[in-house]
Amino acid sequence: MKALVYHGKGEKSLDDCPKPEILAPTDAIVSVTRTTICGTDLHILKGDVPTCQPGRILGHEGVGIVEQIGAAVTAFKPGDHVLISCISACGKCSYCRKQMYSHCVTGGWILGNSIDGTQAEFVRIPYADTSLYPIPAGADEEALVMLSDILPTGFECGVLNGKVQPGNTVAIVGSGPIGLAALLTAQFYSPAEIIMIDLDDNRLEVAKRFGATSIINSKDGQAVETIMKLTGGRGVDTAIEAVGIPATFEMCEKIIAPGGTIANIGVHGTKVDLHLETLWDRNLTITTRLVDTISTPMLLNVLQSKKLDAKSLITHRFKLNDVLEAYETFEHAADTHALKVIIEI
Repeated sequence: MKALVYHGKGEKSLDDCPKPEILAPTDAIVSVTRTTICGTDLHILKGDVPTCQPGRILGHEGVGIVEQIGAAVTAFKPGDHVLISCISACGKCSYCRKQMYSHCVTGGWILGNSIDGTQAEFVRIPYADTSLYPIPAGADEEALVMLSDILPTGFECGVLNGKVQPGNTVAIVGSGPIGLAALLTAQFYSPAEIIMIDLDDNRLEVAKRFGATSIINSKDGQAVETIMKLTGGRGVDTAIEAVGIPATFEMCEKIIAPGGTIANIGVHGTKVDLHLETLWDRNLTITTRLVDTISTPMLLNVLQSKKLDAKSLITHRFKLNDVLEAYETFEHAADTHALKVIIEI
């Protein structure tokens, strides 16, 4: 089968690989029909994710059709259309019992990380019964790819961890796909203001269309001052970090109001300074999280009710044979205006 393979820092190629096989009775083999590229894949290519070793097939998002199931799989059968979760969950370990599926002792974020992923014609899904979701008849499967990762990630790691509430002021630092997913789902809770910060005017304009009340281009280095003026010098109730670099997290530290919450979503590959000398007395909460996908069934219902326009995040479409071009497009989003790319198998 064809698959996108990681070969070490900065190296990848579309290769012929062996088709995956059932290794455990709880496995399923899924014929992937659509997948996408995540910012985390770019972090892997930068060398920020040491658990992902050369030779790994990348990708942890997608939809497809069940081709084969292990003897213990009861919720799915061959021919079923399924949404692939970015998190594999055994459903039985102590972390799964706490709904911390991202820390599943034998699962978690393993697809495209410690086991082969979804940027391929076929993928093996461990714990199929608890790691796949049935796709309702007539559903828009392109849009559902956004439910594999970015929408639950933006919602759980940003909105829920950030304690977004009605009437609050929220700042989201980073208007890429994850930041925009947080923007879309924050509106479930009717905050009074959602301020989006980015370096890219195109992404900020998209954020405005998606519901941001204010947009700030931080190129001039004055974003903190601008936010403090917008909030009367108080700062924001929730600051969501959706980039994963020191400068953006430190910006969140500077704009958070007393009693506020900083919710980290970004994947950080280098150390960030925590300025306790200025934060120690401010009654703050700082949260970190890897998505647990506990919200996926709810988001699936909201998507089906057409109260969430996930498809608006998709800007480009490619075939698997053009996956290297898709990466090039996604990596140069400032020039290509890419948000999410769909790769059709």
